[in-house]
Amino acid sequence: MEVTRIRALRGPNLWSHHTAIQAVVVCTPQEAAVSSIAGFEDKLRARFPEISPFQPVGHVDSVSLARVLELAALGLQAQAGCPVTFSCTTPTVDDNTYQVVVEYSEEEVGRLAFELAEKLCHAALNNAPFDLPAALDALRELDEDVRLGPSTGSIVDAAVARGIPYSRMTEGSMVRLGWGSQQRRIQAAEMDVTSAIAEAIAQDKELTKKLLSAAGVPVPGGRSVTDAEDAWAAAQDIGLPVVVKPNDGNQGKGVTVNITSKAQLLKAFAVAKEFRDDILVERFMPGNDFRLLVVGDKLVAAARRDPPKVVGDGVHTIAELVAQVNADPRRGSGHATSLTKIRFDEIAIATLSTQGFDADSVPAKGQRVNLRNNANLSTGGSATDVTDDVHPEVAARAIAAAHMVGLDICGVDVVCDSILRPLEEQGGGIVEVNAAPGLRMHLSPSFGKGRAVGEAIINSMFKKGQDGRIPIVAVTGTNGKTTTVRLISHLLTCNGLRVGMTNTDGVYVNGDCIDTGDCSGPKSAKSVLLHPDVDAAVLETARGGILREGLAFDRCDVAVVTNVGSGDHLGLNYITTVNELAVLKRVIVQNVAPQGVAVLNAADPIVAAMAAKCKGKVIFFAADKNNAVMATHRAQGQGVVYVEGSHVIASKGDMVQSIALADVPITMGGAIGFQVDNVMASVAAAWSLGLDWDVIRQGLASFSNDSHNAAGRFNLFKFRGATVIADYGHNPDAMLALVQAVQALPASRRSVVISGAGDRRDQDIRQQTEILGDAFDEVVMFEDQCQRGRSDGEVLALLREGLANAKRARQQSEVFGEFLAIDTAMDKLQAGELCLILVDQVEAAMAHIAAKVAAQP
Repeated sequence: MEVTRIRALRGPNLWSHHTAIQAVVVCTPQEAAVSSIAGFEDKLRARFPEISPFQPVGHVDSVSLARVLELAALGLQAQAGCPVTFSCTTPTVDDNTYQVVVEYSEEEVGRLAFELAEKLCHAALNNAPFDLPAALDALRELDEDVRLGPSTGSIVDAAVARGIPYSRMTEGSMVRLGWGSQQRRIQAAEMDVTSAIAEAIAQDKELTKKLLSAAGVPVPGGRSVTDAEDAWAAAQDIGLPVVVKPNDGNQGKGVTVNITSKAQLLKAFAVAKEFRDDILVERFMPGNDFRLLVVGDKLVAAARRDPPKVVGDGVHTIAELVAQVNADPRRGSGHATSLTKIRFDEIAIATLSTQGFDADSVPAKGQRVNLRNNANLSTGGSATDVTDDVHPEVAARAIAAAHMVGLDICGVDVVCDSILRPLEEQGGGIVEVNAAPGLRMHLSPSFGKGRAVGEAIINSMFKKGQDGRIPIVAVTGTNGKTTTVRLISHLLTCNGLRVGMTNTDGVYVNGDCIDTGDCSGPKSAKSVLLHPDVDAAVLETARGGILREGLAFDRCDVAVVTNVGSGDHLGLNYITTVNELAVLKRVIVQNVAPQGVAVLNAADPIVAAMAAKCKGKVIFFAADKNNAVMATHRAQGQGVVYVEGSHVIASKGDMVQSIALADVPITMGGAIGFQVDNVMASVAAAWSLGLDWDVIRQGLASFSNDSHNAAGRFNLFKFRGATVIADYGHNPDAMLALVQAVQALPASRRSVVISGAGDRRDQDIRQQTEILGDAFDEVVMFEDQCQRGRSDGEVLALLREGLANAKRARQQSEVFGEFLAIDTAMDKLQAGELCLILVDQVEAAMAHIAAKVAAQP
């Protein structure tokens, strides 16, 4: 068994809505039916007993080793605790070759699961050992390393529950919520609107206390110190007991509390200096340690934090008691569990010594032994939810402290005997204010109920009804995609929106090109969706990108399918038939939002059939309103767009809107049929997004199909009194549409310049010249700059074969080089003639044509 072409499908894809790892698996003839391998299943289950049955109940036919690999990869992730359920294996047209797809929740974990599953299968085949516990531990450890921590994860989970899309900006905890201009950003429990100044204030504990004190918030007295002797002097001024801590520390690092002697203070100062140079000495406030979480102007959670401790039993040493406590399954080494293992380190030993113990001491039964002076969860402390007990005046003090510092999400540390009474009554106070506070103690407290703090944060970032989304229009099909994308983008721009657009020419934001080349894949789409200056996105969605990576979005508002033809890269990536191609392009229709719309070509039966897979509504378009699909849809009171006389008509129930084709320049008064189709699709998309009809009419009237606006899309030039048309058409369906359009234009003689894309099937390349040879007087053939896997001369030979029975093309010539082919055809032109140039290198070829036109006398 050989596993090749492993890909991560990071969005909705051909197979499912789930993220997944896809691989091509080649088996030997024997591996194509594992039942023929003696003892294989028994050996496999001995190594991985929890693997699912190879077949559903009642099925007895054999399965391939590729199917076993699929089940193993899914099962290993599931046993490691990953929330995955989907997988599939499908045969390809190649013998004993399969496509295996397995869901993942974290890409790196999914890839590792594939590797381990392959090792498991080979171990069973070769009767070799396989360490299942080690494999599951590796998956769990990697999953904990790469997935979002509990604080960020809770916010993201709350966003997903609200329908807000998200994407990770880094491998850490920085996350983008929403698309385009509606996006917000977080890093752990910190919002994008939190200023660097507020964060700097929170890190400076002395400055924080000054601000809070000025606002009347009770805080412990204290000051910064320069050295150990200055620290002792400060302690004497303040009055023992005191606390020594770094001025800008976190997680309790370097903090020593309840210091009652000079010896303790000098040691505490040395510990603090290990973490920071700026040291603070302040009055020790006796009482319980509380953390209050403020989000915006509300107190949303509160917890009492207790230091890590053990309780003696009169038998075991403190070290043994710590080991017993750490054996609690609720305690982990990271942040994934509600409790963290107690750190039995130098700080713990030092804390024991202040109580007269060491690691080998055996405390009396029931005797409580603290292992730290601070109650941070990260060092083994515990948390008890007290949200419902907080006195209103204590809550008001916490909110005031957060506002004084300027934090939108704030962890306020309070020390007092009871949270049930005002701080002033009991000599309590606020000892710290924290930016980006940990949320774990509130989400999963050691005791008490968890609080929906992630939801509270999301509700403060997005108002009710907001989902952080912008309108997304996805466009696919065999022909017309780019023009349709450009026209829809133009209409949205006319509506006052800043539009992000991707197509085979590049990436555009608000009219500016930010990338060039074929940008019709998911990476380019993501660059638009993540751009903060984009109010709406119009995305050309090509087949290749869907196959390689899936969609760049979880759902779209409008999906447009122009048509599906036989010349669209059939034979690549195991897409061998038009029906298979339609299933692939149908992915955007399947992922239309429930309130969205699919715009489908009713004249193409394969496209029209996609309507059954749409979760939203459907608008059909076709030139003939009497088309059976159109007529049925109209009779049901649903939306349709069609041509009647010299007008495009949009109709739904009693609503009818009319647009004169004479006012739509790209159709040349309706003479260019495929441009009429593009206009109908664009009108339906704009209608779906709720654009005003006057805006739609104005946009159609102002959209010109020149080389600057839509390069390579039926661009017209005048040269020596002849008509020159440049187009990027490159498949048989495009040839048919172009021939129909050209025949509508008067010309005394017609010539065409063509090459062929090497990654098309032989019959598709031949068919192009078969079509053109019957419609043009002269055919000039040239070889593409890139042969796309073909040997030199191979494409020209196929084009030549297509002209063997040409009914019209009496003149045929072959040249090497696109510019030479263009010059050969254009230099022959006389007034009244027409030349269609099917460009290859669009930008360079268009520039060359424009230069020749500009240089004419």
